[in-house]
Amino acid sequence: MARVKRGIIKSKKRKKTLKLTKGFRRPFSNKKRLAKEAILHAFKYSYIGRKQKKRVMRRLWQVRLNAYLRNHSMKYSQFIHQLKLNNIELNRKVLSELVQRYPEVSDKILTSLK
Repeated sequence: MARVKRGIIKSKKRKKTLKLTKGFRRPFSNKKRLAKEAILHAFKYSYIGRKQKKRVMRRLWQVRLNAYLRNHSMKYSQFIHQLKLNNIELNRKVLSELVQRYPEVSDKILTSLK
């Protein structure tokens, strides 16, 4: 039986692996075995990070809203409760943007709730 040489395929695979680890610290960016493991960890952390990003952003919006509301003598929880009672369906992201960019609109929303 003829001998099968895998030089091209193997080098392509190694190149692909090392390309993914470009910029990693020394041994992880140029040694195939270590690079392979580093890629697995990196993919795992990036997946987790995408989930955490959503939590972090929601917390940021809440903090911004609460800071604005405290200046207008209202608590965040009371504000959200009032929104639900008045059937105002704006999410925290939009409310945070309104508070930051258009405070006059935010003031109108706040006066309509009281």
